[in-house]
Amino acid sequence: MKAIDTIVIGAGHAGLATSRCLTDAGREHLVLDRGRLAESWRSARWDSLHLLTPNWMSRLPGWSYQGEDPDGYMPAAELVGYLAGYARSFGAPIQSWTAVSDVRPAAGGYQVTTTEGAWLARNVVVAAGPRPRVPALGADLARGIEQVHTNRYRKPAALPAGGVLVVGASASGVQVAAELRRAGRDVVLAVGTHTRLPRRYRGMDIMWWLEQLGALDRTVDEVADIDRARRDPSSQLTGGNGGRGLDLSTLRDLGVTITGRLTGVDGSRVSFAPDLPATTAAADERLRRTLTKIDEHVSRAGLDTEVCPPEEIPALRLPAGPDSLDLRAAGISTVVWATGFEFRYPWLQVPVTAADGEIEQYRGVTAAPGLYVMGLRFMYRRNSQFIDGARHDAGHVVQHLTGATAMATRSD
Repeated sequence: MKAIDTIVIGAGHAGLATSRCLTDAGREHLVLDRGRLAESWRSARWDSLHLLTPNWMSRLPGWSYQGEDPDGYMPAAELVGYLAGYARSFGAPIQSWTAVSDVRPAAGGYQVTTTEGAWLARNVVVAAGPRPRVPALGADLARGIEQVHTNRYRKPAALPAGGVLVVGASASGVQVAAELRRAGRDVVLAVGTHTRLPRRYRGMDIMWWLEQLGALDRTVDEVADIDRARRDPSSQLTGGNGGRGLDLSTLRDLGVTITGRLTGVDGSRVSFAPDLPATTAAADERLRRTLTKIDEHVSRAGLDTEVCPPEEIPALRLPAGPDSLDLRAAGISTVVWATGFEFRYPWLQVPVTAADGEIEQYRGVTAAPGLYVMGLRFMYRRNSQFIDGARHDAGHVVQHLTGATAMATRSD
């Protein structure tokens, strides 16, 4: 068995940020990935996907965007190149096509077993990405109706002919629904809790405003209910189409049929909750509070002459929509699950996971000495899951790792 100081599991942006910090600290390490560097961006994203964050926010430890379009939004293929350039810049020690099958405590650290052999590592940093989440009621859908999670959706032409039911109206759901409708498909969108934000407000990208307000740097110690905060849906934004605004009003105008939350499936018949008016009203109220905070910040900072005047964004008034639908009778051949992702670690044989399967941690540090995690949603800061947020979390994790290892070495 090979011995090494630290194993990092996952070569996405979180794993690479950790690797850069370990390199700067002079720590021997190896980054393992079941596929290639940034594999999820290569093979688990649809063709037209762009980042939701502007290019200037693609900041990583020792690396930032230097291109000609800082206010643009990288397509997935460009992001792969961006991360590959980052890895080359510090010689990241990546071993691709190495799937981890088991991590368990061993003398001196952890035994990490993979498809390419086993390592004994003093430290392990879990930076593996999440898995697609599909509701259990999907099992009740009639045979012959295609089911595709957004991680396998590529483009409208790749789906069977016919209409599409998109379930979920956060960032992925609204983007896929818009693309399908623009391709001429009949689309029904089942809407649950969602976050409505404009792409731009008062002349600036909404992410710039959220950064100015300190909202993205808000920590787990500053929220009353961190579990609820971690369940907040992603914003209805898109970086595609030049970063144009995209919300339910846009989809309505495109001709998408909008319904309440999907509540039941019985063969080809599906049912929806009559909650669309309440759900959209709640999203509008959260939007209103955010825009008010921006306007107050502008006044306090004396920026009134530096940015555009306040904008009126009309509240969204939608009827409840149909309460049920026979998919086959409506000509719907496909259901796209835009129902998000979840973290699961079936190969992790260390008692650090909660009942929901996620690793229990604080700022990436677990109760098991030498075991860390990166890339979780709202892991410490609200932007922890963004490329931009990984720089803060990686720095703290590696600072803790090097200090803890130094103490362990002195006591050997």
